Amino acid sequence: MRAINQLVLPLNLEYKIPQDDPVILLNEICDELDYANLKKQYVRHWRKHSPKTLFKVLVYAYMRKIYSGREIEAACKRDICFMWLLNGEPVPDNSTISRFQNEKLSEAIEDLFYQLIEKLYKRGEINFENLFVDGTKIEANANRYTFVWQKAVKKNAEKLKVKIECFIKYLSDEYMLESFTIDECYYILKARANAVDLMFVYGKGKRKTQLQRDIEQLEEYLLRKQKYEEYFSIFEGRNSFSKTDRDATFMRMKEDHMLNGQLKPGYNVQIGVEGEYIVGLSLFPNPTDVNTLIPFLERLKSKARATFRNIIADAGYESEENYVYLKENQQTSYIKPQNYEKSKKRAYKKDKFRVEHLEYNKEKNIYVCPNGCELKYIYTSKTKSCNGYEIEKDVYRNESCSGCHYRNQCHKSKNDYRTIKVSHRFLEERQNSLNNISTEQGILLRMNRSIQVEGAFGVLKEDYGFRRFLTRGKQKTETQFFLLSFSFNVQKYFNKMRNERLKTTLFEKEI
Repeated sequence: MRAINQLVLPLNLEYKIPQDDPVILLNEICDELDYANLKKQYVRHWRKHSPKTLFKVLVYAYMRKIYSGREIEAACKRDICFMWLLNGEPVPDNSTISRFQNEKLSEAIEDLFYQLIEKLYKRGEINFENLFVDGTKIEANANRYTFVWQKAVKKNAEKLKVKIECFIKYLSDEYMLESFTIDECYYILKARANAVDLMFVYGKGKRKTQLQRDIEQLEEYLLRKQKYEEYFSIFEGRNSFSKTDRDATFMRMKEDHMLNGQLKPGYNVQIGVEGEYIVGLSLFPNPTDVNTLIPFLERLKSKARATFRNIIADAGYESEENYVYLKENQQTSYIKPQNYEKSKKRAYKKDKFRVEHLEYNKEKNIYVCPNGCELKYIYTSKTKSCNGYEIEKDVYRNESCSGCHYRNQCHKSKNDYRTIKVSHRFLEERQNSLNNISTEQGILLRMNRSIQVEGAFGVLKEDYGFRRFLTRGKQKTETQFFLLSFSFNVQKYFNKMRNERLKTTLFEKEI
């Protein structure tokens, strides 16, 4: 008989793992985590796969840029590092991996992520001192052409309301009904149809009675009314959503394959970075960054149980509300003013008619234009932001601009006087932030913001190839990004340890 060649794997696979692979570090870190919240998601105590093992496999797959459940299953069968992580457990199939990530892990991933942040803090990698904040838009796993716009829904709902009112008036005349709602009219007509044993007919060659036509018209109006009410409940302050992922909002992306500024469904991903590690993240449906800073910092404070001393962000986060919030929480603002780049230009500096350049007399509470004309205080206007913050702006106006040879340069208003609105608190906080970023420390922090937080997004998008979510719904997509950030932090810790850069949180400016 011919001898049968058998493939025999060594019992100890660890010595076969390449030295430059971070899988051993990942295993060490994951073994130190507390999985109590994850185990609560399981009803049965007996199971084929340990939740801790599945978590290790999933994180390592993300470190290897493998996001598909089927590809992870194939890697567990062929890759020696995945086999070592399984530690004798059976290979999980695609459905097990997907169910674990989308159902079980979604309730525990945030806790596991911040346990990692706590360990990095204890090892001196994070100091909870300088938080670099930035955001990017990542496309959702949704059809690009299944959009619902709030303006269109509102317009169609108004048209439907008029049609319903006219139809109810017709029904009251036709069937001698009193003033009823559309729901009541529908039930009354259905009751009449049942009373006369009306047989509803359908199809070609069948003649419908007027009562059947009216009942079907009411059903159509009721369905449309219900659909519009459902849409309004989904919007929740947004201007649009996708039918295939209702948590996603249509935004302009940098990746524009049609080169026409096409809006695509996506999420505004906000992250905070310190020491090159992602220390916090949140997903938002609004495309602008200015309204995301406060909820992002509040969530980070509650989960990380620490407050960062310095907040460094770009001009997209500047607002009076954000400035006041940071001041009340005793955090130093290093937010670049929106007019920072423009203010360095010669034309801006020479424009003496700008509000910022007008002479202000604090005692008299008046502004003086370059021609010597006084703009006196009139009243204070109050507006509220979408978060409920009240902004007060003082309104100033002069008596007349007639005969002034600076009239066309001063303002373009059709009125014969100039009106300006000024928030003194905002100008004061903007100046404080400008002074902060202009110091030597501020320049160093601004440089590190560009390197660290924008560099983190660059690694995730380019090196990891993560440009589109693979799951649908905010909870599932956030779980996926927490996994990606967890794997990013482990890989970053491994790289810093290999390059002997541990406990370095800032890049120094080259001389």
